Amino acid sequence: MKSKESFVSKCIAFLVFAGPAVISFILVVMIPMIYGVYLTFTSWDGISNAKPFTGLDNYIAVFQDKVFWTSLWITVKYVFLSVIFINVIAFLLAYLLTSGIRGQNFLRAGFFTPNLIGGIVLGYIWQFIFSRVTVNLNEYLNLPIFAKSWLSSPGGAFAAMVIVTTWQYSGYMLLIYISGFVSVSPDLLEAARIDGGNSGQVTRYITIPMMVPAFVTCLFLSLTRCFKVYDLNLALTGGGPYDSTKMAAMHIYTQAFENQKYGLGQAEALVLFLVMGIIAFIQIRAGKSKEVEA
Repeated sequence: MKSKESFVSKCIAFLVFAGPAVISFILVVMIPMIYGVYLTFTSWDGISNAKPFTGLDNYIAVFQDKVFWTSLWITVKYVFLSVIFINVIAFLLAYLLTSGIRGQNFLRAGFFTPNLIGGIVLGYIWQFIFSRVTVNLNEYLNLPIFAKSWLSSPGGAFAAMVIVTTWQYSGYMLLIYISGFVSVSPDLLEAARIDGGNSGQVTRYITIPMMVPAFVTCLFLSLTRCFKVYDLNLALTGGGPYDSTKMAAMHIYTQAFENQKYGLGQAEALVLFLVMGIIAFIQIRAGKSKEVEA
C-alpha cells in the first residue's frame, strides 16, 4: 500500500514540476516534427488545403537537386572553418581571462555582448562595415585587401560569413570554457607545479584533459548553430554573389516558401537534420571517450 502511494506521489510530483515542460516539448517539437515528416510524402505547396500523397518522390527529388547538394557542401565548409575559429579563439580568450588580468570581468561581458545581437541586425551591421567602412578605410591605408567590398566576390563573401559567425559565437563559448578552467581543482594544478611542470605542461597534461566536457559542449553547440544558420546568411550576403554563399537552410527556405514546394523543402530539411545529427553524434561519442580517459 505504501509503495503504491509512493508511486502516485512521485507521479504527481513529476506532473507538477516536469509536466509543463514535457507537454510544451511535445506540442512545440515532437508533433510538428512528426507532421513535418508526413509532409515529406506529399506535394503540398504550403498554401492549398490539398496535400496529395506522392510517396518517395520528394526524397528522389532531393538526390536529384544538385543545387541543394552544392549548398550543403558550402554549409559543411562554412561549419568546419567556423567551428575551428570559434573554439580556438574562445579557448585562448578564456585562458587569458582566467589568468587574473585586470578588468577580466568587464572583458568577459564585452566579448559576450555580440551573442545578444540578433542575426538579422548583426548581418546588416557587418554588411555596412564590409561594403562601406572597409572600402573608405582603404583611402587612408591603401591596402589591396580593402580595395573593394568583400561581399562583391565569392571568396570574400564566404570569408565574411566565417568572420562574423566567429565574432558572434566566440563570446558565448568563452563563458563555457571559463567555467571549464574554473572547475579544474587548484590543488591538482599546484601539485603538478610542485612536481616540476611548467605552465605549458600543466595546461597540456592537466588542464586540457580535465576540460573535455567543456570541449564537447562547445563543439556541439557551435556545430548545431552553424549548420542552422539562416538569418545571418540572409542579412549579410543574401546567398550571393552568384549563390556562392547560399547555405542549405536558405536553399530549403527558397524551395518551401518561394518555389512553393513545401514537401520537397521539408524533405531537404530532414536530410540536413540527419547530416547535422550524424556529425554531432560522432563528435559527442569521440568527446565522451576522451572524457572517460581524462
